[in-house]
Amino acid sequence: MYDHPRRTNNAGGGRLFALFCVAVVGITAFLGYHGDLARWPFRQDPPTASLIGPPLPPLDTQLVSHLVDPVLVNITAAMRPYGLGASGSGIVLTANGEVLTSHHVIKGADTVSVSDIGTGATFPATVLGYDSSADIALIALTGADGLPIARIGSSAGLRLGDQLLAIGNAGGTGSPTSVGGAITGLDSSIVARNSADLSRKSLHGLIEVAAAVAAGQSGGALVDRYGAVVGVVTAASGDLQAALGRGPEGYAVPIDAAMAVVRQIRSGTPTDTVHIGPTATLGIITSDAQPAGARIDVAVYGQPAFAAGLAEGEVITAIDGRVVASTQTLKAALNLHKPDDVVRLDLTAPGGGQRTVNVTLTVGPPN
Repeated sequence: MYDHPRRTNNAGGGRLFALFCVAVVGITAFLGYHGDLARWPFRQDPPTASLIGPPLPPLDTQLVSHLVDPVLVNITAAMRPYGLGASGSGIVLTANGEVLTSHHVIKGADTVSVSDIGTGATFPATVLGYDSSADIALIALTGADGLPIARIGSSAGLRLGDQLLAIGNAGGTGSPTSVGGAITGLDSSIVARNSADLSRKSLHGLIEVAAAVAAGQSGGALVDRYGAVVGVVTAASGDLQAALGRGPEGYAVPIDAAMAVVRQIRSGTPTDTVHIGPTATLGIITSDAQPAGARIDVAVYGQPAFAAGLAEGEVITAIDGRVVASTQTLKAALNLHKPDDVVRLDLTAPGGGQRTVNVTLTVGPPN
């Protein structure tokens, strides 16, 4: 999720618990759900028994957790050379080890390992694909077979006030923790801070729940009273919420949106937002140039851009003839490539000189 990092002094270095911490909470599109509000009775339209059903019993946290715990996994993403790692959660989609999780859990990871709660087995994992804009990733466990799988529900029928349960590897303990709450928003927008690298990201269309989700529950399951997964836990309210005297809130990507990304990854067809397979990289750090383009701030030693002679201050204005308007445009173009692809970059030097350079991409961590 996005929250403050926790560190432990392990022999291999520190560990960060994946958590998005909400920096700014957007306005929930409340009016868009007026159809879910209670109808006010008038004399010409009195309530009838068909419109008013018996109240639902309280959600049974222990029973639902018992159903869901076995279909979750604990994820550890290691990042060289700093000895850091991120701990998060995942949801088992197939018996042979396809796992749904949050993109920020595996972002920047050199290696990913997974321990299955249902069987106790540990597996290395590879990243099949991801959509960083939606904070969704799909990974595959090597050698997995016969895993218990999650029951995938639908987020389309959710209503304000519905009771849900967020379940995941809180604190990186290895044992899933459950926390429940009522839905307080169905189309929430937030700006979230990644506790691992302090980057910020705007996320939209989220389910907002009055629940104190915690670091390590990122990628875990938001489930209904029947144990069906209706969302992927992604963020938690942070210090700003507490300072304003507001209660804790958790945020999740609706499962319908998450599974749309999964289907795109399974199709094998990348898009501007969905990357499939190993990540291709130029090995540069960029910022938005003015009036347009991606300015090279750093060409990392030993990486393709450095080897091709790209210099700090040069601006990438096009890739393979496609105009690069910003850093985001460059990333979107690279999403469509694989390691060992050769790309043609149009460059403008600080003094105005222009040149074109061919660069062979290499494999990099999920960006």
